[in-house]
This record gives sequence, structure tokens and C-alpha cells, in this order.
Amino acid sequence: QVQLVESGGGLVQPGGSLRLSCAASGSIFSFNAMNWYRQAPGKERELVARITSIDTTSYADSVKGRFTISRENAKNTYLQMTSLKPEDSAVYYCNVFAYGINYWGKGTLVTVSS
Repeated sequence: QVQLVESGGGLVQPGGSLRLSCAASGSIFSFNAMNWYRQAPGKERELVARITSIDTTSYADSVKGRFTISRENAKNTYLQMTSLKPEDSAVYYCNVFAYGINYWGKGTLVTVSS
């Protein structure tokens, strides 16, 4: 069993920064790739960033150069978000695929507004 808990969301002005955290508990190991997704109202959930077991990272085109995913040991993953735009407003979810199951956290809300 795996549990994921996101934190760090909030209200920020355009151009501001936030750092999201994902704390994993249970049987998570360094070989599991970790992902950040987001879902805005009325839109489908989209993959924002991924970090693999060898720390290879990839990003959605819309966030390249502004967001950075990182991990500290196998159980803590972060998403540093800078130069935030109103269109970045969404619920952000941490995700891992492990043991044939897609695990999700409950999400943390990011609102970018003046």
C-alpha cells in the first residue's frame, strides 16, 4: 500500500513562486518514477513533470523552463514552480505507478491571481 500526501499549494500572484511537496509512505522505492499532474476546472488531468529512478526529468511544454521537479530519497518529491501564470491555476496531484496500481494523492490547490 502506498499513500501520497501533497502540500505547498496556495494563492500566489502572477510571476510568483511556489514549492509543492509530495510525501510518500508505504512501499515506495527509488526505482519508482514520480509524477506531478494537474487538473484545472473543466479540463482533463495533465502530466506536468516526471522524474525517473535515475533522476531523468521531463516536463510539459507549457511549464518548461519555469518548473523543476526533484526528489530527496525515494519518498519525497518536489515541484518548484516559478514565473507562475494564471493558467497554472489547478489542483496539483502527486502520482506513482507501483505494483500494477496507479496511486494518487488528494491534491493541493494552486491559484495564481492578482
